[in-house]
Amino acid sequence: MVDASGGPSRFAEDLRLAHALADGVDSMALERFRAQGLTISTKADQTPVTDVDRTIEDALRSTLSRVRPRDAVLGEEYGESGHGSRRWVIDPIDGTKNFVRGVPVWAVLIALMDGNDVVVGLVAAPGLQRRWWACKDGGAWTGRSLSAASRCEVSSVASMPDAFLSYSSLGGWAERYRLENFLHLTRSVGRTRAYGDFWSYMLLAQGAVDIACEPEVSLWDLAAPSVIVTEAGGRFTDLSGAEGPAGGSAVATNGPLHDGVLELLSRDPSQDDEPKPEETATESSE
Repeated sequence: MVDASGGPSRFAEDLRLAHALADGVDSMALERFRAQGLTISTKADQTPVTDVDRTIEDALRSTLSRVRPRDAVLGEEYGESGHGSRRWVIDPIDGTKNFVRGVPVWAVLIALMDGNDVVVGLVAAPGLQRRWWACKDGGAWTGRSLSAASRCEVSSVASMPDAFLSYSSLGGWAERYRLENFLHLTRSVGRTRAYGDFWSYMLLAQGAVDIACEPEVSLWDLAAPSVIVTEAGGRFTDLSGAEGPAGGSAVATNGPLHDGVLELLSRDPSQDDEPKPEETATESSE
């Protein structure tokens, strides 16, 4: 019998609370998924927000105020409240654009930070009938519940030509003048897929892909995935190589590939002597 509850970790009780929080909002989210009359508006950063995002965050905050009144809360929709070294970090719907369009790849992200460390992370994806979770020193797990779970472990792939890369979009890389770097990375790996958002990191934690990266993301997007990836044996940094989810960008790998990925994403494209894609295409057609 596996112990997916956090075992001897001192954060096991907090992990169980994260599951209870997700239990309380899973059906709420599913009932509104593909529902008529969904209220959608655009935030200042030009990203969509729905009434479901706000309702779920309200519900999570309400529960936490009762059961963890001394803990602070940081959420995507309502910012930060409370004070203290322990802080719950919430993304009520990660993948709102998918949610709005009827794509089932979206999730509720719940994490707990103790100081600067993420010590609990849970990703609940009711549209996929799946969850992933971890707590510090308790391992990473996936399944439908604590009682129906299997261990997550990253892959052992050590060669870039053998690696699978997952990403969210090309636009963010272009906006931050790193598109050429990112394209160089895509040409260096064996396969690319745009699974996007939380799912890239969860597939990484399961060993199905080997690299996931994003050029600009917020703490609530990354807190829960980061501890799941690291407890599964991977590495999670920002583009500068700083460990953790707080750097505003993300590079997650199985570990052996990490330094090589960071090097490719930080290289100076002007020093690249490789033929450009159009030159390669011309040569191959002759």
